Amino acid sequence: MSDVVLEQPDAPEAHPVHPLPNETGTPLKAAAPYIDVEAERMSKRFGSNEIFSDVSFKLVRGEAVALVGANGTGKSTLLRCMMGLIPVASGKVVVLDLDTTTASSRELRALRARMGLVSQKHNLVPRLTVLSNVIQGLLGRHPGIRHWSHSFAPAASRAAAMEALDKVGLSDLALRRADRLSGGQSQRVAIARAIVGKPEILIADEPCASLDPAAGEDVMKLFFELVRQQGITVVFTSHHIDHALRYGDRILGLADRSLKLDARASTLNTADLRGLYD
Repeated sequence: MSDVVLEQPDAPEAHPVHPLPNETGTPLKAAAPYIDVEAERMSKRFGSNEIFSDVSFKLVRGEAVALVGANGTGKSTLLRCMMGLIPVASGKVVVLDLDTTTASSRELRALRARMGLVSQKHNLVPRLTVLSNVIQGLLGRHPGIRHWSHSFAPAASRAAAMEALDKVGLSDLALRRADRLSGGQSQRVAIARAIVGKPEILIADEPCASLDPAAGEDVMKLFFELVRQQGITVVFTSHHIDHALRYGDRILGLADRSLKLDARASTLNTADLRGLYD
């Protein structure tokens, strides 16, 4: 497959910015779209093993961006670098106006509290209730034992967790133990935990990989209904080409240790993406 690198869009197609007139009736210049994430020539290696290099992109507020590529191309590693969980080898990553390559540990913790994560492993605490698991999504903002269990949590936190459960359709299971849930229910709880703190950016790493096709489709549909309603910037990885094309505004493709594709999803088809998995 030949490399396809297109100019990054000024703003998501679904969210145009129209100039407004000032007091004299003269149209004002449209405000530039807010950039939530900017990676500049980012590289990562483990020892002598180079994962990727010279990766640059910008993520506009409210975009849904699909990160695709074959196993081993570094998709999950790139997400972890973007969240400041692991350092880059070179280059720069700015997330929500914070340069993660020079930020302190305290600044990085505060940054991650403004982000949500949904992974293919639901990572629920089996013996705790659904409600307690969702409340734990507030630990980044409110560390300490009070947000470990719903029994200790402040009323406002319990209310926020119940609201998040209601959004994923599971408020009636709030007091059920997490180990009594189906796979699809568990992933819905994980989504509720990710959105309870009203994140500005959501990272979803193979969010339906552990689910059967029907449950996976339900989870993806629910997930993107929620993020579209709230205008959250989303980066998600998926081995399902159809999901990338259907739910992504933009597609970033990793192959051969570099960014091979950056294009609007509306300009691509299945054949364009399949080459990234060869």
